[in-house]
Amino acid sequence: MCATAVRLLPVTGASASLRGEGVPVRLCASGDHASYLAEIQATLGTGPCVTAVREGVPVLACDLASAADAGRWPFFAQQATEAGVRAVYALPLGTDDACLGTLDLYRESPGGLSAPQLRTARLVAGAITVALMAMPRRAGAWLDEVAGDHDEVYRAVGMIMAQLRIGADEALARLRADAFVRGHTVQDAARDVLTHRRHFGRDGRGPL
Repeated sequence: MCATAVRLLPVTGASASLRGEGVPVRLCASGDHASYLAEIQATLGTGPCVTAVREGVPVLACDLASAADAGRWPFFAQQATEAGVRAVYALPLGTDDACLGTLDLYRESPGGLSAPQLRTARLVAGAITVALMAMPRRAGAWLDEVAGDHDEVYRAVGMIMAQLRIGADEALARLRADAFVRGHTVQDAARDVLTHRRHFGRDGRGPL
């Protein structure tokens, strides 16, 4: 479906993610570049994808170098533009009552989608939603495999909670900040915690 979106629309990449507990779970991507852009949003916890999930409506960031978009998602806008992306369009997956995730479309040049193009994007998002909702129960093992990396994030958050005696939200924020500072994905930062290469001490010095 992600590759289909790229063929049908004036975009250079696409990814689809499921809503997770704090961290989106990437389902598919049209290529490595789109996968990387999805990971940026998952690591930072901010971006058009996160906003679309929270608000349940399409979010069109037509120029990430503009004051409006850069002001709304400053860290994501900086990293996305450095990766060669100027526009991102995030469309919710699911129904009016429940947002399951998002279809994210990436473009190298600034600009919006025309009304027909937005309808096409909505159709692709709708097709992904139908496929997800029609998925048989036996497909749960496949979803478990997709979510494996994110299970590592949750386990790392638990370790940070114990090390610092803080809540889950703050622990996830600390993990994301550590990943951002080191230029890593949140999954890589989580693995460092799980393998004891990084330890969040209580002496105020942060990760060790």
